[in-house]
Amino acid sequence: MMNNFLRAACVLILTPLFSFTACNSESEETETIPLENLAEDVSAYDLFLTNLSYHCGDAFEGRLTLEPEGDDMLEGDELLLVHFRECGEDQVKMPFHIQKMDGSWDRSRTWIFTRTEDGIDLRHDHRKPNGEPDDFTMYGGPVHVEPDPNTMEFISFERTEETGLYRGWRIIIEPGVRYVYGTHRGGEWSWRVDFDLTQAVNVPPAPWGHE
Repeated sequence: MMNNFLRAACVLILTPLFSFTACNSESEETETIPLENLAEDVSAYDLFLTNLSYHCGDAFEGRLTLEPEGDDMLEGDELLLVHFRECGEDQVKMPFHIQKMDGSWDRSRTWIFTRTEDGIDLRHDHRKPNGEPDDFTMYGGPVHVEPDPNTMEFISFERTEETGLYRGWRIIIEPGVRYVYGTHRGGEWSWRVDFDLTQAVNVPPAPWGHE
């Protein structure tokens, strides 16, 4: 878990963000500091990773808030957990745990955010129960819109080329308020889960394939 010194450092960095975001957590769009007001040596990409790292070591419950008709990945009443598990200077790994309706756990998914020379890259590490990589894993893409410390959109070039419609993932992080993960099509949410960051819960075991 992030020690008190690092938490205090994050609060100093993030205090200006809270003045814009915390009071607006119910709104769909997150107000943030204009990029021209950021310190010259601090990029929106770095602040985004700092925002994710603020809760490092903690886990939080979430809920399904949008699922397209015909999508059966979740029934809607599962227990969903996000664990801010590994936080480095250039990478954050966040397992997504699902307790299914029969009580068993799906610990196959880990979201990986990696700082690159051009921005941030999002990947989905999917594993089988034995820890081996799933047949469909490590898909994702880079940030493809103007960077924002609280909201990033990542494009799936393959899915966009297949459909001709801009497709990818949208992530919202408001430290101490909410974390939102979802997919989008043509700029609109298509699938979405929202996590409440106001109350940490017990940390889950490691995801499949990770120590």
